[in-house]
Amino acid sequence: MVNGALVSPAVAEAPPDLVLDSIRGDGYPLRDWLTSYPLLLVALDPYTHESAWIIETAGRFLEHYAPSDIRVGWLVTADDDGCRQFLGPWAERVLTFADPEREAVEALGFERLPGLAFVRSDRYTEVVNGWDPDGWRRVAEMLTRILSWSRPIIPRPGDPTAYTGTPVKGV
Repeated sequence: MVNGALVSPAVAEAPPDLVLDSIRGDGYPLRDWLTSYPLLLVALDPYTHESAWIIETAGRFLEHYAPSDIRVGWLVTADDDGCRQFLGPWAERVLTFADPEREAVEALGFERLPGLAFVRSDRYTEVVNGWDPDGWRRVAEMLTRILSWSRPIIPRPGDPTAYTGTPVKGV
């Protein structure tokens, strides 16, 4: 935390050859996932309470943008079965990427999970680490301008208070 706010770094450019594996069996390099639309990803670690606390809030956030010109998805540090078990029905409602070796979360610049990443078509990536409502709101405001879309209310009553999450690389 810096002055009471969670630090939210931006990664200059995500690697184009990074492969994102969908639990539906489709694994493609990042550049292929970005050919038509940018990506909005919520990264989660299913082995921590911190990621479980944000599922409903993050699912609402992703579903808000799903009808717009952006591809939304979960990026979960588990295998396909682990993703389905952790997310439950959310795994079928929203595109889900399995990342059991944490290669994608590290390549995209996540330091703490849960987290949010907006990956533009030029692979420039804006990352928010932890559940940082101000950071997520900042990304929502940027998406509102870029997509000409409405902005969700972040946080809503009942959403968790801000927390830093857990380290991607362990303690």
